[in-house]
Amino acid sequence: MTTNEHHHPTSGLPPEHTPRQHWAELAPDVYKAMVRLDAASRRGLDPVIGELVKIRASQLNHCAFCLDMHTKDALAAGESVQRIVQLSAWEESKHFYTPKELAAIELTEAVTVLTDGFVPDEVWERAAKQFDETELAHLVAAITTINAWNRFAVTTRMVPGHYKPGDIKH
Repeated sequence: MTTNEHHHPTSGLPPEHTPRQHWAELAPDVYKAMVRLDAASRRGLDPVIGELVKIRASQLNHCAFCLDMHTKDALAAGESVQRIVQLSAWEESKHFYTPKELAAIELTEAVTVLTDGFVPDEVWERAAKQFDETELAHLVAAITTINAWNRFAVTTRMVPGHYKPGDIKH
């Protein structure tokens, strides 16, 4: 391989460090709608569960930008490093999480990885036992929203590492 195969031709940086597009600037109405959707989906949802959901979906979607953002936000809000680190292996680390958090994490996986075909009834039922109907609706909305954010960030190759808690909220 030549050096040019590893670097973006105009920036001198590897492609993964060069955004493909600044989509929020090019589609500001879509970005603003996403911000409103995100804020609405969080209403009535425990903020700790909200961050766990965002981190787990972002892990599954390989979204480095969102992982950077939401792990920093979670840490700033007092979440432990241990719980964040263990989240990628939550099935072997259940003792770090409450039953309600586990139900949210499991539902996040089922909704995020729809290539398996559907959200299993038993996953839904476990979540429905832990959340009232309104909370569950907001949880599904929050999971769906972070998946949309992940897709924008991964597709346009948003660059992680520069976010500071409080910079932007989604």
